[in-house]
Amino acid sequence: MRAFLARPPAGRVFSTGRKVRITEVTPAGRLRLDALARYLEDVAEDDLVDAGWREPQIWLVRRTAVAVRRFPRLGQQVSLHTFCSATGPRWAERTTTLTGPDGDLVQATAVWAAVGRADRRPAVLGPQFHDLYDGAAQGRAVSARLVLPRPPADFAAVPWPLRASDLDPAGHVNNAIHWAAVEDVLAGLDWLPDTAELEYHRAIEAGTVPRLAVRSASDAVSLWLLDGHRQRLASARLTRLDGAPQGC
Repeated sequence: MRAFLARPPAGRVFSTGRKVRITEVTPAGRLRLDALARYLEDVAEDDLVDAGWREPQIWLVRRTAVAVRRFPRLGQQVSLHTFCSATGPRWAERTTTLTGPDGDLVQATAVWAAVGRADRRPAVLGPQFHDLYDGAAQGRAVSARLVLPRPPADFAAVPWPLRASDLDPAGHVNNAIHWAAVEDVLAGLDWLPDTAELEYHRAIEAGTVPRLAVRSASDAVSLWLLDGHRQRLASARLTRLDGAPQGC
């Protein structure tokens, strides 16, 4: 199981808390991965608001990796602690840890790309970013390269329809919705992952009809959301090691 990254000894760490609600869990009471993704997005937004973010940039998630010791459960109070753990020229990595009364539960590392608010083109990290977040990053560098494999060329895929509620104000599917496809796959398994990775290749826009392809093994599952031309919209991989969480 992947070791959790410790909070930095210096630099900005933003903390908040929330209670796991009935709308965020499976029938068995486990926090869903799409709900976790919303937690990560919310705490990142709250951090920027709390910091008084003024630069003309917005942030688009490029990839997310989640490591699980124990899944939060219905009714549990969790604390979220988030900080910048690495940087690149036009992107940065944010690490967020969910902690319960008995210790750390889940840690997610997400690479977010900075884009201009007006033109939505990649933007160099500005002076306010470095003032706020360089201390926690401690000089660590991160790549924005995507590494998950393509699906086999002859692999079957089934429609995975979108809903009107999946779209955000930009007319794109919110990044948490991709994790709902992962939950659809998890519902058919008898195990839960201790590691889950998701990479975003292209925005899913209104009118798109994604197709879902899945390849399963005893200790891993790969899945892809594809457009009508079988180009990747997103790729995901779930893995289980000995002693990983069981049940759904």
